[in-house]
Amino acid sequence: MTLLEHLYELRNRLAVALVAVVAMSIVGYIWFATGFFGGPSLGDLLKGPYCELPPSIRPSVTADRGCTLFGISAFDQFSLRMRVGIAAGVVLSCPIWFYQLWAFITPGLYVKERKFAVTFVSSAAVLFLAGAAMAYYVVRQALQFLLSISSDVQTTLLTGESYFGLLIALLLIFGVSFELPLLVVMLNRVGVVSYDKLRKWRRGLIFGLFVFAAIATPGGDPISMTALALALTVLFEVSIQIARVHDRRKERREAEEGWGAWDPDQPSPIDTEPSEIPEPTEIPGSSPPRYDDAT
Repeated sequence: MTLLEHLYELRNRLAVALVAVVAMSIVGYIWFATGFFGGPSLGDLLKGPYCELPPSIRPSVTADRGCTLFGISAFDQFSLRMRVGIAAGVVLSCPIWFYQLWAFITPGLYVKERKFAVTFVSSAAVLFLAGAAMAYYVVRQALQFLLSISSDVQTTLLTGESYFGLLIALLLIFGVSFELPLLVVMLNRVGVVSYDKLRKWRRGLIFGLFVFAAIATPGGDPISMTALALALTVLFEVSIQIARVHDRRKERREAEEGWGAWDPDQPSPIDTEPSEIPEPTEIPGSSPPRYDDAT
């Protein structure tokens, strides 16, 4: 493909991914206040970690001390619903835009590498959703820590904008961060990094994961930082072990084929002398062979 054809291909892939995100965002916008098939609405579902907090640290302006978030302007309701709908659209449409990403990369790969398309898309979607699920659980622990530090001195009236902003940020950050092992495995598959390099860089990379978790988590609390760092460390170790298995199989295959022990700094021992092509023989009764420019 020419450069222009690649740009057209990229435009088409981005358009399909954008349409999927917009369609799922509309579903998320409706789902925010309306439950489907008798289930809870998205707003109630996302408000669950806050509603599970003890009433002593979850202030309320109503007499029954119900689970209520607060707003400070008339536009907060619409803005909040739009943001939650878009975030839900990104999460719900992740299998589609992951596939579009892979489909754009696929033409530059070998046939044996293209067979990993289904594995890549399914693994990426599962990891993204697993990260979002972990963030949903961690946000309750983080809020309980943050709101109970000085509950005897001051009361925090948590607005819907701040709560859902924190929750959506954690969902997206955890979901994207959980793609780390998939990235490492892909780089190992194409030969960019080997198991030996990953093993030597393990300590430095794990330290970098903790630094990344401290910077990326928006809450600033030690619970979400530690949870993300530990989860990424475990996933990174799993990806290293997958790289180890892949490299060992590759070494055995090279040894069986006889070229695994060749020195890469020395000339190849393969015989490159051209072989002689015998003269064509004429078959009695047949016309003489015709040669074109290529022959």
